[in-house]
Amino acid sequence: MASDSFLLSPLPDRACLGVIAPAGPPREGTLALVVPLIERLGFRAKVFPGCHGPAFLGHLAADDGRRLADLHEALDDPDVDAVIGVRGGYGCTRLLDRIDRQLLRRHPKPLIGYSDLTALHVLRQRLGIAGWHAPMPASDWCKGEAGWADAVLLADRLRSGLRVGDRLGPSLPPHPLNRGAVPVRGILTGGNLAVLVALLGTPFMPDLSGAILFLEDVAEDPYKIDRLLCQLRLSGALNDIAGVLLGSFTDAESSDDVLADYFGELGVPVLAGWPSGHTTPNLPLPIGVEVTMDVEAGTLSV
Repeated sequence: MASDSFLLSPLPDRACLGVIAPAGPPREGTLALVVPLIERLGFRAKVFPGCHGPAFLGHLAADDGRRLADLHEALDDPDVDAVIGVRGGYGCTRLLDRIDRQLLRRHPKPLIGYSDLTALHVLRQRLGIAGWHAPMPASDWCKGEAGWADAVLLADRLRSGLRVGDRLGPSLPPHPLNRGAVPVRGILTGGNLAVLVALLGTPFMPDLSGAILFLEDVAEDPYKIDRLLCQLRLSGALNDIAGVLLGSFTDAESSDDVLADYFGELGVPVLAGWPSGHTTPNLPLPIGVEVTMDVEAGTLSV
């Protein structure tokens, strides 16, 4: 739990990362790399059974019961200091209505991950628990020098914790999608666009009123980004947001024209090109923490 001086407390020396697979199975050959990578960063690792399968329905790391049990056991384990997803994929939304919220409240350990783990972050945020939208070992850390550099940056952030006034990244150069000049403040929420939109109409969709909405996605062509943003708009979810932070939209044709069409006339500040998402660098972002976004300076701070 964060202390009075920290919004997200630093992890102790030789902290133990509980590794879970709440979504898809690790790709062949990657699970064996996870423990050595974590230990190389100076942490300890505890890998929970669902990471080893057997896979369920072809696209889930294990059946729902096993993946849910791993999440609960990692949170309840006194030896585990933080919980990290081994990779994304799909499957976290299947667990949302069965997660023990009282357990989340009793053990607000940092949750580390992104992509499909967006669903877990927004559930925790509803309970006032912050977490790290950040790269994961079996999908990111093992991707050459750039992936390892991201892992080192994450480890440094986990060790330093998060205090009011901390900068969350470099000053960005001007971007064609940027809008607004007055700094704006709000709770940083969101993550993967497709996962967030899938929560519309459920009890788990976060209230975006007054929020700085962070969005990123991968392998979604412009017409799909259009469809997802249209659903967000029609639902009313964008009506009262304070600002928009746009991360990477990769492995597809550029969606800049679509993003400009939706956010250009929304009337709130937009800071684009933030280096987080399915890309490198993939800087850690504290979901559920109040941030100040300064478009003119190109900065994001706590």
